Amino acid sequence: MEYLDFEMPIKELQDQLEKCQIIGEESEVDVTATCKKIEKKLAEARKDIYKNLTPWQRVQLSRHPNRPYTMDYIRAICGATFMEFHGDRNVKDDKAMIGGLGKIGDQSFMFIGQQKGYNTKTRQFRNFGMANPEGYRKALRLMKMAEKFRIPVVTLLDTPGAYPGLEAEERGQGEAIARNIFEMTRLKTPIIAIVIGEGASGGALGIGVGDRVYMMENTWYTVISPESCSSILWRSWEFKEQAAEALKLTGADMKRLNLIDGIIKEPSGGAHTDREGAFKAVENQILAAFDELKDLNDTDLVSKRMDKYAEMGVYKE
Repeated sequence: MEYLDFEMPIKELQDQLEKCQIIGEESEVDVTATCKKIEKKLAEARKDIYKNLTPWQRVQLSRHPNRPYTMDYIRAICGATFMEFHGDRNVKDDKAMIGGLGKIGDQSFMFIGQQKGYNTKTRQFRNFGMANPEGYRKALRLMKMAEKFRIPVVTLLDTPGAYPGLEAEERGQGEAIARNIFEMTRLKTPIIAIVIGEGASGGALGIGVGDRVYMMENTWYTVISPESCSSILWRSWEFKEQAAEALKLTGADMKRLNLIDGIIKEPSGGAHTDREGAFKAVENQILAAFDELKDLNDTDLVSKRMDKYAEMGVYKE
């Protein structure tokens, strides 16, 4: 298990607990009472640290190398029923954007999301979760397929942003994202969007328009990363913590501003500490959201979705 800087007190107590258990196993000394004391301190440390996380610390947790990615959620939720589809029928198959059909119980869903890599080789293969235009066009192709067969869409957002390379711009990166936003507002099938990690800029918004939009507890969703914001405003990355605070990028901030519909609570310590618990929480939220949307006819579904986004940013003095 890897630990972040602010998690070091937890690591120290965890190490003490492991040493204590080893002493008990290798000798006849009864260390039960000592282990229980350490476990109590460990539980208190976890509670104190994770209940007072700063926005920047939540950004760090969203990027934790052991945090589950899109395919982890899909495999856990759908099992062997998931069938991945490839290609945008125009340029190529974008490995940073994945999608396909899967079942939760007897209900089929079209799952679409950004996929990051687990090591250097797979990160390069997945382009670090940064999709090219063909990735967004593949996503739109799958959404249109889901609409045709009246299958609800689930999108899982986890990207540092759309790929900013010259070739991506040449192939119409901005148009591809804008087209997805436009088409998703009027798609005649339920859309459930969940931020499971990083939700950066148009790269996330390109598959983020939905009837229900949720964020996991330790994720972020905003127009720019804290580091990039800091480099623009202060000409340095050293002010990323202040930028994270000012951007109001956490789930609590987004919910308070009525930009999302809810926050999915994570296991104590983050999704990476209890992956099965995180998978179950996401599955339950998908089913609950679908239950709210399944009886709406096409007209009401699209109308409510458009009203939802038209009301964002409206306020009274």
